[in-house]
Amino acid sequence: MKLLAFAASNSSQSINKQLATYAASLVAAGQEGVEVEVLDINDYETPIFSQDREAELGQPEQAQRFFAKIAEADAIIISFAEHNGSYTAAYKNLFDWTSRIDMKVFQNTPMVMLATSPGPGGANTVLTAATTSAPYFGADVKASLSIPSFFDNFDMQSQQLSNPELLDKLQSAVATIA
Repeated sequence: MKLLAFAASNSSQSINKQLATYAASLVAAGQEGVEVEVLDINDYETPIFSQDREAELGQPEQAQRFFAKIAEADAIIISFAEHNGSYTAAYKNLFDWTSRIDMKVFQNTPMVMLATSPGPGGANTVLTAATTSAPYFGADVKASLSIPSFFDNFDMQSQQLSNPELLDKLQSAVATIA
């Protein structure tokens, strides 16, 4: 199984990338033959989307490569950062370009959607938006989970969830795509 994991964030210090990577490692540890690829959406940076730019540029190569990565995956783990209650600009822009290639961006791939933040809300607002809209974009969402207060619940040294209740919920969530 090829498992694609990424954070919907372009931060070099992304706690959502840490969470997505950790969640993917749980799948790999629990099942033989899992090949994990962790993407950095910075590798797919595109100009700000507009119909004018699309008419001028066509489909950027970065969006085409991102779409191809999704097509190659047997399962996906995404962890969403929340900026002002919504998607990060970097992710939303890449998603918008990719949706112009095919509205079914996620190509019916089984996925787990996660979110975290330093605060008690755990980026739940953006996670709710993502899980609600996902079926329109060809996502087969098997589970979703918000991790509140990341730094209180994740051991930065060991790169693992330290909260046993949240760990149990995360293991249950990722088991749905294993």
